Amino acid sequence: MPSRASSLGPDFRRLWSAYTVSAAGSAIGFGALPLIAVLVLDVSTFQVSMLAALSAVAGAALALPMGDFIEQRRKRPVMIAADLVRFGVLISIPVAAALDLLSYVQLCLVGILHAAALIAFTAASGAHLKALVPAEQRAEANSRFESTTWVTLSVGPPVGGALVGLVGATFTLAIDAVSFLLSAFGISRVRRPEPEPVRRQDKRDLTVGWRYIWRHRGLRTLFLNSQLFGGPVMMTSPLLAVFMLRDLGMSPWQYGLVLGLPCAGGFVGAWMAPRLTRRLGLHRMLLVFGVLRAPWLLLFPLATPGVDGFVLLVVAETALLLAAGAFNPSFATYRMEVTEDGFMARVFTAWSISSRSVQPAFMAVGGILAGLVGLRSTLLIAGVFCLLSAIALPWQSAGPEPLPEAA
Repeated sequence: MPSRASSLGPDFRRLWSAYTVSAAGSAIGFGALPLIAVLVLDVSTFQVSMLAALSAVAGAALALPMGDFIEQRRKRPVMIAADLVRFGVLISIPVAAALDLLSYVQLCLVGILHAAALIAFTAASGAHLKALVPAEQRAEANSRFESTTWVTLSVGPPVGGALVGLVGATFTLAIDAVSFLLSAFGISRVRRPEPEPVRRQDKRDLTVGWRYIWRHRGLRTLFLNSQLFGGPVMMTSPLLAVFMLRDLGMSPWQYGLVLGLPCAGGFVGAWMAPRLTRRLGLHRMLLVFGVLRAPWLLLFPLATPGVDGFVLLVVAETALLLAAGAFNPSFATYRMEVTEDGFMARVFTAWSISSRSVQPAFMAVGGILAGLVGLRSTLLIAGVFCLLSAIALPWQSAGPEPLPEAA
C-alpha cells in the first residue's frame, strides 16, 4: 500500500525532502548565532539582545518590497536563491572565524540577511506548494511539513547543543549553512513546470498584502488570531527559562525537557490533522483546535517547585503544541485556498513581516512587565492574551465570500 507521502507524487517528495534537510539543519543550528556572539566575541548581554531584535526588525524591513517582486516571478528560482543567500551568509561566519576576522557587525548583517531570505522563501514556497499540489491533497501536504517541523525541533536542538560542546558553535553553524545548499539542490530537482505568474494589474503598492488580508473576513480574523496567539507564546519563551531556573529552582536538564518533550505533541497533532480534517471539515478544525490551543499558558504561573511543577509545565506545553500541531496545517490550507494566485506572495510576505514584528514586541513588553509586576504576573498576562485569541476565530460559517478587491 503506498504511503501518504508517495500518493502526493515524486515532485512533492523532492520538495519535502529538501525542506526536511533545511529544517534539520536549522534545528541543529538553533541559537548558534547568539552563542557565537557570547562564546567567540564575548559581547555584552545588551548586544546579544540587539542582535536578535535588529535581525527581526531590519530583516522584515528589507523583505517589505519583496512580495511584489516574488509575485511577478516563478517561485522555484526565488526559493533556490533564498536558500543560496542563507547558505552564503551563514557559511561566512565560520570562514571569518577561521581567519580571525569575525566581528559583531558581521553577525548583525548575517542575522538581517538571513531573516529577509527566510521571509522571501516563505512567501515563494506557499505559492509554489499551492500550484504543485491538487486542492484535495493540500491538507495532507501541509500536515507533512508540520510533522517534519516538530520532529526536527524535538531532535535538532539537543544534537546542536552536543555539537557546540564537542566542535564549537561556528562549526555547528556551518552544518546549518550546508543544509540550505542541499535544500536548494533538492528544490532544483522538482520537475513539474510552474504555471505562468499572474501579472499584476494594479499599481505597485507595498501595502497590498495587508489590505487583501483585511478585506477578506476569514483572513482578517485568522490574522488577528495568529498575532494574539503567537505574540504571547513568544513572550513566555525567555521568561520561562528564568522562571524555571531561578524561581522554581529547577535544573537545566529539566528546562531542556520542558522545551523538548512537548514537541512530540506537535508531531502527533500534525499527524492526526488530515484524518481529523476529513472527519470534521476545515472550518471545524480551525474552531476546535483554535480554542483548544488557547488556554494552556494560564497554567504556567501555577507551577510550583518540585516534581508537580515540572509535570504541570510539561503537560501544559504538550497540550498546547498538540492543539497547535493540528491547527497549523488547517490554517495553512485555508489561507492557501482563499487567497487568489496573484496575491499569494504578497499576502504571505505581509503575514510573515507582521508576525516577525509583533512577536519581538511582545517579548520586549514581557521583559518590561516582569521587572514591574514579577514573573508569575507576567506569565498570567501572557496567558490571558493567548486565551483572547480564541475570540478571533472564524465563528461564522466558512461559506463562500466575495474576494477582496485588489485596490
